[in-house]
Amino acid sequence: MFVLVPLVVLFVLWVLVSSKTSRPDGEFVKKTPAYRRMLAIISPGINDSVVYFDRAVDAGPLEAYLERTKAFDANLTHALVAAFGIGLGENPRMNQFVRGFRLYRRKGRWITFSMKRAKLNRRAKVSARKIELKDGESFRELVVRMNAGIKEERSGKKTHADKEFDLLNALPRPLLYAGERILSTLDYYNLLPASFIEGDAMYTSIVIANLGSLGMGPGYHHLYNWGTCPLFIMVGRVEDRVVVEDGKPVVKRILPLRFTYDERIDDGLNAHHGIESVVRCLENPERWLGGLDDNGSTDRVLWPHGDDIPSPLDDLTKGEAPAEAVGAAAE
Repeated sequence: MFVLVPLVVLFVLWVLVSSKTSRPDGEFVKKTPAYRRMLAIISPGINDSVVYFDRAVDAGPLEAYLERTKAFDANLTHALVAAFGIGLGENPRMNQFVRGFRLYRRKGRWITFSMKRAKLNRRAKVSARKIELKDGESFRELVVRMNAGIKEERSGKKTHADKEFDLLNALPRPLLYAGERILSTLDYYNLLPASFIEGDAMYTSIVIANLGSLGMGPGYHHLYNWGTCPLFIMVGRVEDRVVVEDGKPVVKRILPLRFTYDERIDDGLNAHHGIESVVRCLENPERWLGGLDDNGSTDRVLWPHGDDIPSPLDDLTKGEAPAEAVGAAAE
């Protein structure tokens, strides 16, 4: 009897914890199609359900645009973060993740971008910087916020993440593994505190790795088992490519993008719309990131769009239902 009571209490606690659907970083998607719920069960690992996409971007207009934004220290990485931020706003179903076999809609648009602590230094550490995309922000304001974080990473001072890694690396291997298992279990049951999630770069909507800044082409990247990131973007160097236009070969400046995508969060059709939304922003930055004044500044709000700027998806869905409706019908 004395043994049975604690077991019953533990069982009740387990049931209560297992039924907890609230998380600090996401809202539980209640109306999930049955087959998508099953997909999370039969593909429990994030790399069990990974899909890869290639997309070439016409970089001519973007390169010309970035020449002018040098006035406020903007470069390709800033433009990528801005474009993907718009893409997430346009396609909220791409801003989802799976945890504990459940589908969640992420709270906020978060993007993590990787960088070298020292430019073009092979021995320099790679750092991941996470930033939240704010509604009502202009491209220039986003650049200022990003550069403040980059300056901190390259200051030579130890960041909060550095101190955490130093502490973890000092632990014996069994304790380190046990600690990771404990944290993953807490995450599975939605018990990780908001402060922990917000400070971790892998609890994010997208990770962008701009290998082009190192003169490299893009690779195909895996998704991390740690965290809740369902999208990883590899960006290569801009290069000259021969493409066919109106039946004739022409040479264009091309920015190659490679997408790694967790198909448990949504179907391929909405993934296509999300990718095309980003590409449209990059191929016409004057329209989507904001027209520039003579001094290179812009006050155009990135997201939400004003009434004077239609959605990037308008051109894609002429004669069709909106992307959200199409995705719902497909499911």
